[in-house]
Amino acid sequence: MASSLMSIHSAGNSALSSFHLNIRFPPHPSHLSLKPTTNQSFNPLCTFVAPNNTNPARVYRRHGGLAQRGNTNSSNDPQVKTPPTHKNNKNQIHSNKNEKCHPHVTPNVPPSSVDLLSLCQEGKIKEALDYMSQGVAADYHTFELLLNSCGSPKFLQLGKRVNEFLIRSPHTGNVELNNKLIEMYDKCGSVRDARRVFDRMRDRNISSWHLMINGYANNGQGDNGLLLFKKMRKLGLQPSGETFVAVLSACASAEAVEEGFLHFESMKNEYGIVPGIEHYLGVVGVLGKAGHVNEAMEFIESMPIEPTAEIWEALVNFAQIHGDIELEDRAEEFLVALDPSKAMANKLPTPPPKRHSAINMLEGKYKIGEFRSTNPYKGDAYEKLKGLNGQMREAGYVPDTRYVLHDIDQEAKEQALMYHSERLAIAYGLISTPARTPLRIIKNLRICGDCHNAIKIMSKIVGRELIVRDNKRFHHFRDGECSCRDYW
Repeated sequence: MASSLMSIHSAGNSALSSFHLNIRFPPHPSHLSLKPTTNQSFNPLCTFVAPNNTNPARVYRRHGGLAQRGNTNSSNDPQVKTPPTHKNNKNQIHSNKNEKCHPHVTPNVPPSSVDLLSLCQEGKIKEALDYMSQGVAADYHTFELLLNSCGSPKFLQLGKRVNEFLIRSPHTGNVELNNKLIEMYDKCGSVRDARRVFDRMRDRNISSWHLMINGYANNGQGDNGLLLFKKMRKLGLQPSGETFVAVLSACASAEAVEEGFLHFESMKNEYGIVPGIEHYLGVVGVLGKAGHVNEAMEFIESMPIEPTAEIWEALVNFAQIHGDIELEDRAEEFLVALDPSKAMANKLPTPPPKRHSAINMLEGKYKIGEFRSTNPYKGDAYEKLKGLNGQMREAGYVPDTRYVLHDIDQEAKEQALMYHSERLAIAYGLISTPARTPLRIIKNLRICGDCHNAIKIMSKIVGRELIVRDNKRFHHFRDGECSCRDYW
C-alpha cells in the first residue's frame, strides 16, 4: 500500500512527504483495546495517510507505540481531529505554497536530452561532469573521451572526478577504461593515483603493466618500475618487445646501467625477441642518462642496424648535458647528415615571437594562473621572487649566464635569469596557496639549465614539492633534488 508520510512535531510544524513508503499494518489482536481512556490526553505525533481503492481513506495516528485508526469522514470520533485551516495557525501544513519542504515537490529529474558525447567533443568537460553529477549516465565512449581529454596536469582535478564516476558506473571493471585512467594519471604527473587504480583492478592485460612501468619511468621513479617488472615475471606473465621498451626506460630513469644490459640480453637470449631500433635507443638512454656518453657512442657504432636520426639526436643531448663538446659536435654531424633540419637547432635557438612567448601555467586548488615572459613583473609575486632569490644565493645558487643569449652585461644577464616565467609562477604559487601543498607548473618550452638548478634549491628552501612539466617530461623537485636526475 503506497503511502505518504508526514510528521507533526509539538514545537512547530514540519511536513516530510516528498517520498513514498510501503507500509503494512498487522491485524490487531481482539483482546487489545486501542481506545484510550477518557482521562488520557492524546496528542498525535505521527500521521499516516493511506489511500485505498475500495475503502475510504483511513488516517492512522501513532502515539506511545499504539496506533489509533478511524474514518476520516467521521466527525464524532473524538480522537480523529481535523487540522485547523486558519491561514495564521502555526500548525497548518499545506497552506504555504512556498514552504521549503512542500509535500508535493518531486525530486529533480536529470535532463534526458543531454548529449554527453557532444559536450566532450566540444571540450566542455566540466559541463559534462556537472550533468553526470545530476544523474545523466555516461556510456563507454563518453568515459573514453573524458579520460583522453583530462591527460594534462591542469585537468587533474577533473580527471579525479571522472575516476569517481567510473567507479560508480557499470564500466568500473572495464580493463581498457582503467588502462586509460592509469595513462591519464601518468600524464598528469600523479603516479600514486595511477598505482591505486592499477592495484584496484581485478583484471589486467599486458598493457596495464606497460603503462604503469612507463608511468614510473616518466615520473623519475624507475626503481619502482623495475620492482613492478619483477612482480610481473613472478606472476608468470610473458613479456613482449613493448615490455622491454618500458623496462629500459625504467633502467634509464633509475640509472641502473648493469641491470639495463641484463634485461637487454635476456630479451634476446631468454625470450627470443629480436631488438628493434626502439630497444637500441633505450640502451643509449641507459648509458647517456648515467653520464657514460663515450660508451654510448661505442654502443651506437657496434649496432647491427643503421642508427637513425633519433639515435644521434639522443647522443647530442646527452653530450650537451654532460659537457662533452667534442662528442656533441661529432654526433651532430651524423644527425645533420640524416636530417638537415636539425642543424644548429640546439646551439642557437632563436627567441620566440612575442605572440607565442614562453607560457607558464600554475595549477592551484581552484584556479589556474597564466604567466607570460613578456609581461611586466609587478606586485607581490615580484617581491616574493626577490626575497627568494636572496635566500637562494645564501644556499649556494650561482646564476649560469650561458643560457642568456642576448649581448648584455653580466648583471643584466643575471636579472634576466631571475625573472624567467617559471620562477615567477612558483613565486605566485607560494603566496597564493596553503603552505606545504605541491605546486604544478606547466611550461610550453623546455626548462633551461639555470632554472632547473634554481628550482632544485627553491624546493629545499620552501619545503614543498614543485612539479614542473616542460615540453620534454615531468620534473618532480623535492628536498633539493629532481626526479629527472639532472637529465631533461
